Amino acid sequence: MRTKAATTSSAAGSFTATAYCLRGRTAMGHGVRRGIIAADPRVLRLGSTVNLAGSGYTGSYLVSDTGGRIKGRKIDIWVPSCAEAKRFGRRTVQVN
Repeated sequence: MRTKAATTSSAAGSFTATAYCLRGRTAMGHGVRRGIIAADPRVLRLGSTVNLAGSGYTGSYLVSDTGGRIKGRKIDIWVPSCAEAKRFGRRTVQVN
């Protein structure tokens, strides 16, 4: 179930983004695919939808995963290849 109210006023704003290319299932049990991000569930709720801007990956994303290094105002965007994840590097994005 997707939650439209994705961010609180304190959660919206600048985040550090990286990309990942792992296969399998997310923390919510979804198969990984474009449009999935990992986030700290204390900052962005699992199941919520957020809009990203400023990364070259602008659009709507489902917060469906978590990660051991994803703490605070960090997100990890799923991409289909590890080469693409390496090219992505680390970027600052706006989350709304």
